[in-house]
Amino acid sequence: MSEGNNAARRTEDIALDLLKFVASQAHVGTKTAGGTGFGVATSSKPEDQVTELLELYARCRQVVEAPVK
Repeated sequence: MSEGNNAARRTEDIALDLLKFVASQAHVGTKTAGGTGFGVATSSKPEDQVTELLELYARCRQVVEAPVK
């Protein structure tokens, strides 16, 4: 693997870890809403839940890949 592939993979891994954390805290992709007040409206259809998770992953990638100021 080249160094560029290692960096890209690391970014993807970090974004995935962030996704797991945020999804678990906000109860994204679960059938019940969380009682923390941070939960998002959950969808009853699995397709909608998958879409929510994919959108969240894309947002996590944007955050992880954003330049540090």
